[in-house]
Amino acid sequence: MKKTILLAAVLSLIMTGCVATNSSKNLTPDEAKTTATEYINNVLLENNPDYKAEVTSVTEENGMFKMMVKIGDREIDSYMTKDGAKFFDRTFDMNKKATSTAEAPATPAATQTVNTKKAKPEVEIYVMSHCPYGTQIEKGIIPAIEALGNKVDFKLKFCDYAMHGEKELAEQMTQYCIQKNEPAKLLPYLKCFLGGSTGDAAESIACVKSVKISESKLKTCVAATDKQFKVKASFADKATWKSGQFPPFDVFAADNKKYSVGGSPTLVINGETISTSRDSASLLKTICSGFETEPGECQAQLSAENPSAGFGYAAGGTASDATCN
Repeated sequence: MKKTILLAAVLSLIMTGCVATNSSKNLTPDEAKTTATEYINNVLLENNPDYKAEVTSVTEENGMFKMMVKIGDREIDSYMTKDGAKFFDRTFDMNKKATSTAEAPATPAATQTVNTKKAKPEVEIYVMSHCPYGTQIEKGIIPAIEALGNKVDFKLKFCDYAMHGEKELAEQMTQYCIQKNEPAKLLPYLKCFLGGSTGDAAESIACVKSVKISESKLKTCVAATDKQFKVKASFADKATWKSGQFPPFDVFAADNKKYSVGGSPTLVINGETISTSRDSASLLKTICSGFETEPGECQAQLSAENPSAGFGYAAGGTASDATCN
């Protein structure tokens, strides 16, 4: 399966007033092109050498700059205010009828119920540790899993490829080993890690110390995991990369194949791939639909507000079914 960067979704999520340079005057088209190119590559794509954005054209439209952004074979219409203060991945033509879908914004995921019932539901989420939509569902599902406690069997798993560089591979081995060695500390660690700003190694180390995870056991497990699944070796050998674009992460390769995991996040309950909104209340309801008999914990009053995508606990996240794939 060809893996492509969902730049349009990334831009609509992050760029809400992001470029502040030259905001006191209008930019020339060349300045706008440079500003947008630098921001996308340096901030959104984090200077990742494996994919690079290029602004191929800049024109004026409706008092803004219209730009064509290209990554690989993907081209996306984007827009910037002339002072360089706002950047958008799309505009909407309000003269069109509401039934038009050509420029419709992302819609919330339909919340499904689980057909297969179990006394103790098995809940799995497949994510990439630095995918903004993976972190979004993690922030939503943690309160639901905490409310249900040992009434469910919860497992955090990972997609079989990584889109966010070497740091993602390292972090996923860390989280895998915490779950393997000290499972009771996984959710406290995730709550700490997801509250950071960058998801870098320093924030991970700080959370390991804060949650009092055994650093010696963690180090030993990560080394063994790396050796068994050739994580770092595969990162260094691009011949092993999925579709030639992204390094593999094969710790859960068999499960990825079993459930046809196509991106982050993917939610699997009792062996069924399930679509649901990402707020805690919806996730609790969806998980509870997998019980043979719902326990009292299913009546917990959890937040119906969508978590923010990405790192941090900012309020007012977008309800959508966007993924990294």
